[in-house]
Amino acid sequence: MKMTDLSKAEDIQDIANSSNGNVKNELGFTREGLRLALELKERYHSHEPLIVPENGNKLLMPEHLLNDDINLLGLEDPLPLAMVASRDPDSPMSVAATVRISGMPKRTPLINEVFSMLGQTSKHPAVKQCVNLVKESAFNPEIIGRVKRNAKQFVALSRKRYTQALKENLRQLIEGNLNPRTFVAEFFELSEAGNLRVDIRKKLILGLLNSDTIRPSIKFLFLENLERLPSTIRLEVINEAMNAPDKPILEAIKQELAWIRQGLRKETIN
Repeated sequence: MKMTDLSKAEDIQDIANSSNGNVKNELGFTREGLRLALELKERYHSHEPLIVPENGNKLLMPEHLLNDDINLLGLEDPLPLAMVASRDPDSPMSVAATVRISGMPKRTPLINEVFSMLGQTSKHPAVKQCVNLVKESAFNPEIIGRVKRNAKQFVALSRKRYTQALKENLRQLIEGNLNPRTFVAEFFELSEAGNLRVDIRKKLILGLLNSDTIRPSIKFLFLENLERLPSTIRLEVINEAMNAPDKPILEAIKQELAWIRQGLRKETIN
């Protein structure tokens, strides 16, 4: 089996057959990790956000992957981490997943080959650089620690740049220099790519929905894109917006939110 074929469902299933639950086989993989890799593959295909394993209320962030004190359950397996490192469209997440693999205490020959594969398949230069540095040092713990510190700085700097881009887009929108549909599309793209914390993302969306400056047509565009958030976070945004002080300009928005909430509750029940 070639490493470049690891993302194929049939190859993943072949490895899964030699694994037992969360017990690692001689290759260094677990059945749960392989199952999660398939799930992540589908999430990327459907453009769904990644969540912390067994916690549907929390979006997976680069900081989770860079914190060795957090038990990420199935994500501790190298295969789902490799899926994130190679398939995630955002470089901070890919770099964080790559760093997590590099620091694994037990590295079988196959895990080492998977790690090397990331330098060949990832579209992010930062991932390639990370893989090369670690490989050239023969997985030296000191070099891995230095790479991790640099990765944390890279994540923070990336988030700052994306936040600045969001502010600039808002200014362009208010001044009439940016198309509303483009603004909304880029808002979600930038907030996702910048891995903005959930509380910040919620605050920004609620501020825009309750704003007297933003036109209702733009707010309705936001409502059309709420499905890009996990269902539990979506419901929190809707509830807080519904509880905002009544304003004539918000009446139609709240009516639409009520319909969305009703449908979301039915979806959750089913």
